[in-house]
Amino acid sequence: MTTTENRSSRPAEYSANRVLTRRQAGFFASILVVIVAGAVFDWRLTAMALLGLSAVYFVVSTTDRVVLMLRALDGRTVLRISDEEALALSEKDLPKYTLLLPVYDEPDIVETLVQGIGQIDYPRDKLEVLLIMEADDEATINAFHSAEFDWITPVLVPPSDPRTKPKACNYALAHHVLDSELTTIYDAEDIPDPLQLRRVVALFKKHGPEVAAVQCRLAFFNERQNLLTRWFSLEYDQWFSYVLSSLAASGCVVLLGGTSNHVRTSVLRELGGWDAFNVTEDADLGVLLARSEYKTLVLDSVTLEEANADVVNWVRQRSRWYKGYLQTFFVHFRRPIAASRQLGLKPTLRLINFTAGMPIACMMNLAFWTLMILWYLGKSHMLDDLYAGPVYYLCLLLFTVGNLVTIMAGLVSTRAMGKPYLSTAALLVPGYWFLQALAAVKAVVQLIYRASYWEKTVHGLTVSGKA
Repeated sequence: MTTTENRSSRPAEYSANRVLTRRQAGFFASILVVIVAGAVFDWRLTAMALLGLSAVYFVVSTTDRVVLMLRALDGRTVLRISDEEALALSEKDLPKYTLLLPVYDEPDIVETLVQGIGQIDYPRDKLEVLLIMEADDEATINAFHSAEFDWITPVLVPPSDPRTKPKACNYALAHHVLDSELTTIYDAEDIPDPLQLRRVVALFKKHGPEVAAVQCRLAFFNERQNLLTRWFSLEYDQWFSYVLSSLAASGCVVLLGGTSNHVRTSVLRELGGWDAFNVTEDADLGVLLARSEYKTLVLDSVTLEEANADVVNWVRQRSRWYKGYLQTFFVHFRRPIAASRQLGLKPTLRLINFTAGMPIACMMNLAFWTLMILWYLGKSHMLDDLYAGPVYYLCLLLFTVGNLVTIMAGLVSTRAMGKPYLSTAALLVPGYWFLQALAAVKAVVQLIYRASYWEKTVHGLTVSGKA
């Protein structure tokens, strides 16, 4: 397989081509040595210390996430552009816009994608729509040509490693994006708000050049399909409607979603595009924007996607996300002091929590659940030394109040979003945590031996259309 030029013009410091530097590898190896030495010297004390530190992290992390969500419940942190304001923009005031539509091995969904994009209210002469396909993906290429969409430009990416979405988008940016002011990405199953581009332009016009990106809300058209899609929808509503907007309002890093993020094209070029080796190139770009002193805003304009309705497919997708979050953490904390100075202390701590902390916490859940099962099986005598003194009360607080608060936050969000049909999913959400834990374990294993492998998500699994 050949190597394509312009995969990414990112400096090596900001590329996930190498997961760990020698300094990072040495640091984590030192921590492992300390833990092993402690276990040899006194395994009970070491295990109790690790358990206590984990419980403290869970309490702080859960509290912070709930606080972020509650701050956004009244809607003040989400920015809105009315239909009237969006339509008031004259065509001569609208900038040229590039829409990147990366697809791979999805011949059955090309027409659906194009139909969704075709509903966008924006002058066709100011739209540059690029359907990005791998040059050897004959099925998808043939599906596009048979549909005959003359207002869409096909971009064929020469076969190369890594086979990732950001690599394909970088190729299009380098070879086909000409003179557009704004660039966005839509995924294969997306159905964006028809006025989304106009709303984004209006929002950019209200702010100066320090605002380089706008993230729109993501939601699902098949959220009622089964319990998994309801869990997924509940999570998306909390993340895109509340947490991200609250992060933006508080000056913290906004981890961009994989679609419907709108970026100034000049800034994209300035930063070297996307990291071709990072499998959550969107989150990585959000961090790089913040480190480069650019702001990201969150706009209340919804793009509908297809929620993953199949457990195996969901685990594949989620493990890729967690792997990408870990890649993003390792890349941007190769020089942690410099990153902290650029971002500030509070944004740095929250960034660590939402990148490395999220998958690690999911895996830690497995350990906590195992200990709980042992307790209920009558093996409490084995755990007496671990749950001694303050550690016992901290873990008891986490198990009772922490879990209850998290579940209640989900119920509150279903009411705030006007979706009472998600209430049962909110009550059963511990089952979703178990799936997240499985995905996190898979992500860490794959990070070791296949860091930049893009595990493709299968689309088109909705059984009843736009539910």
